[in-house]
Amino acid sequence: MKILVIDGQGGRIGRLLVEGIKKTCPDADIIAVGTNSIATSAMMKGGADQAATGENSVIVCTRDADVIVGPVGIAIADSLLGEITPAMALAVGQSSAVKLLIPVSKCNNRIVGADEMTLSSLIDKTVKTISDIKQRN
Repeated sequence: MKILVIDGQGGRIGRLLVEGIKKTCPDADIIAVGTNSIATSAMMKGGADQAATGENSVIVCTRDADVIVGPVGIAIADSLLGEITPAMALAVGQSSAVKLLIPVSKCNNRIVGADEMTLSSLIDKTVKTISDIKQRN
């Protein structure tokens, strides 16, 4: 299973996701794409199998991913303080991959009800969902 983790800013969420997925699904192929080199580096330190940076990498890697995971902003143009371009958001949205979006309520994007869970709980729940998807395939 090919899992694409997309993150920006400092890459903290992406790194936590990569670490969690590696523990739960060690044989999954994890590709990390950062919107900037700092985010990419953080996800590589988390154990991603492959990594790339930037808009074109997001567009290319969303084409054949089985699962796309990251903060909800990866599907909203101009989010993450402008790091997500309209082309990136479109690529995520149009991908046939299962999309697991972490409801981070920042940058004027509010997910009602998401503030009830901690980031750690959201990461754990996302990793479990990926494990469940992998077991079904």
